[in-house]
Amino acid sequence: MDKKERKHINSEAKSLFREAVSDVEPLTARPRHPSGRPKQPAPRARRKPEIAAQPEPLPYDPVDIRTEPGEALTFRRESISLAVMRDLKRCNLQRRAALDLHGMTSTAAQAALRDFIGHARSNGFRCVRVVHGKGLRSGNRGAVLKTKVNHWLQQWPEVLAFCSAQPAEGGTGAVYVLLKTR
Repeated sequence: MDKKERKHINSEAKSLFREAVSDVEPLTARPRHPSGRPKQPAPRARRKPEIAAQPEPLPYDPVDIRTEPGEALTFRRESISLAVMRDLKRCNLQRRAALDLHGMTSTAAQAALRDFIGHARSNGFRCVRVVHGKGLRSGNRGAVLKTKVNHWLQQWPEVLAFCSAQPAEGGTGAVYVLLKTR
């Protein structure tokens, strides 16, 4: 195909296109920001008041938000500075104990976690690691233990902060937990 033939085909295609869209009205353009300035972001919602820890396991868990298997967990009370949280995330705080919840039922995991936190505090441990698993084998139920550990730790007043562990120590399948000291 030579240059003259291609030019003819292109002009033919253009005329067919113009004919196909001849009755279409163009949209009127609107400015992105009517005031000329970008909108300011909405302020973040304030954290809800903390709920006191439940001494007995509940017959059901009021966990209404599922945690995805690869999702990183982060929580801190307002009293914890961003610098302390940064140290926790970077693994700069010495962890003295670890608990593995793999294979446990929710009830057993809650009891084991409650006992572990109590034992760690009574021994003066400030930072511990809890392995809950990523939930990759939970199917359509999502990351069951991960979701529940996230919920439980936020409810217990002796837990000041927590975040997902470094990849070498479990990544999104484990959390570093910062505890109140006695």
